[in-house]
Amino acid sequence: MTNLSTQKPLALLERIINASSNPGDIVLDPFCGRGTAVHAAQKLGRRWLGIDVTHLAISLIRRRMQDAFPGIHIETIGEPKDLASAQELAATKPRQFEYWAVDRLNAQPTGGKGKDLDGVKPFIEFGGKVRRAVISVKGTKVVNPEMIREVLGAMDEEKPIGVLVLLTPPTSGMITAAAAAGFYEASGQKYPRVQIITVSDLLTGRQIEMPAPRSPFAQAPVEREVGQQGRLG
Repeated sequence: MTNLSTQKPLALLERIINASSNPGDIVLDPFCGRGTAVHAAQKLGRRWLGIDVTHLAISLIRRRMQDAFPGIHIETIGEPKDLASAQELAATKPRQFEYWAVDRLNAQPTGGKGKDLDGVKPFIEFGGKVRRAVISVKGTKVVNPEMIREVLGAMDEEKPIGVLVLLTPPTSGMITAAAAAGFYEASGQKYPRVQIITVSDLLTGRQIEMPAPRSPFAQAPVEREVGQQGRLG
């Protein structure tokens, strides 16, 4: 029904779903895009199943639905659940691996554009200033200290924290180089300026050490009516 380049108004999808289904029916959107169809289905009390081939689209839809329907349970099928499936994704679809890793950090993917590397995550400094953590994702099995230097090169006053996500454990030289970068201080707290997070860490829920984060995504308005749980794949 929808995709990223042909998003339809929510009201239009509500009219279509109301006219063609009943509460409790299943709505299938095989090309989720921005999730307008599944949003309408949830709002109208339909069960739904959305399908998309990119982890970027799935992460955007999940955030949209969680914002609009607080407490909703969404089962996501096809995302890496263990190290082996993450390794397979990195080997076969490296860009999708980057999107997945950045999403696990609740950050915004940048597609590897310039000094923003693969992702950014805003946070609020004391006094209301917005700063960002910059994220580099490496899906290769061979790692080296040059990856730390790349992160350092992307950091500045506006981006005082750098994060390196690795598929494999870092070398001792990388750990030393990261530690040598020191700490970023905010509101009396210290945070490592360069942080190394492995995929194994991501799978256990580890997040970036940083001040209170600010959502990098525009939040969807909360809906009054909540329907059935849905699935993304």
